[in-house]
Amino acid sequence: MRAVLRWSVLLLSVAGIAVQSINLSAQTVSDPTRQRAFELFKQDKHLEALPLFEELALKSPDDRDVLLGLGVCLVSEAATLDDQDAASKERVRARQVLLKAKKLGSTAPLLQTLLEMLPEDGVVKYESTPADQAMRAAEAAFARHDFDEAIKNYTKVLEYNPKNYSAVLFIGDTYFAEKNWAKAGEWYQKAIDLDPNKETAHRYYADMLLKNGEIEKSRTGFIQAVVAEPYSPITWRALQSWATTNKLQLKRVHVDTPNNVRQTGEKNITITVDPKASDETSTLWLSYGLSKAKWHGGEFKKHFPAEKQYRHSLAEEAEALTTAATVWTEVDESNKKKKKDVSAPKDPNLILLLKLYQAKMIEPYVLLNAADQGIAQDYPGYREKNREKLEQYLSEFVVPAVEKP
Repeated sequence: MRAVLRWSVLLLSVAGIAVQSINLSAQTVSDPTRQRAFELFKQDKHLEALPLFEELALKSPDDRDVLLGLGVCLVSEAATLDDQDAASKERVRARQVLLKAKKLGSTAPLLQTLLEMLPEDGVVKYESTPADQAMRAAEAAFARHDFDEAIKNYTKVLEYNPKNYSAVLFIGDTYFAEKNWAKAGEWYQKAIDLDPNKETAHRYYADMLLKNGEIEKSRTGFIQAVVAEPYSPITWRALQSWATTNKLQLKRVHVDTPNNVRQTGEKNITITVDPKASDETSTLWLSYGLSKAKWHGGEFKKHFPAEKQYRHSLAEEAEALTTAATVWTEVDESNKKKKKDVSAPKDPNLILLLKLYQAKMIEPYVLLNAADQGIAQDYPGYREKNREKLEQYLSEFVVPAVEKP
């Protein structure tokens, strides 16, 4: 059974993001239709709100908040349509409405997420197997808020495939929509246990915890969602939303390293030194470049004999950064032994590098805050053995703690 894009669940599982995304301006108070539309939207009653947003969009075609509400409601309605051509057209229209809202200045996280997930042609494909048809029936029931029918059909999907991640997740989300928090948490955890490397259940569970005021547990859940899928903007937006909700800001963690290694041909490798570099950093960044040059010159083949072409790897970047930190540390220790005056480092990149080195967090940093396409290929293997360390890095370096009252 192929994975199904569940727009209705996405819309109901943002734990306040949708409400926060819309600016309920003074105009809402003076316009009963607008007020009612947004009230229904807050209650996740998208099908009831749809005709009101249609009316508002006709009167105010450049109101980005109305357009966001209309786009969301169109996506929900599409899930209830039996005619898949009509449903696809509805999603295409929703995408056009959301793009207009974005052009008018909306930066709502929900809008960004929907635009990334909505197919341009609006087509969400279902196969003709009994399990797929049960999933389709469940989706339609969920969008109509017929939650008993939805759970019945999701359960039917699990009869065909007990390890269907989506069905387990969606049962949890149906209980979430019913405000049955205990049952929702139970099924979210079942989905996490089925596949901890999918971010969705982590994020939905964390959404629910945040909604119920369990701030610290939700913090952990959003961190785990990033660890599950760190290269998805959705997980980082959700983490940032958690921070914003708690009046915090994620910390920017970045070591500005020189791009000082050039390779032309197989053996012609050049290292350049920035003449403007300070005495404090020139030696360590030279050592950084020498370490990387070694990888260009054959070290990569030793570590990755099955790969035909060189790529930037976690092993290379972590070794180069560690080498740079070690050089500075050794010089520092030597000066101390010689009883020379030793001052604390002043360069912010060096300060951060040493902090990462001393905490033994260079590898998590490289993977989560300094990865490129080459490095990203090493992430699954590292995560398999070091999930707790990745979570620890995010907790200590990126996500601020909430101060207890």
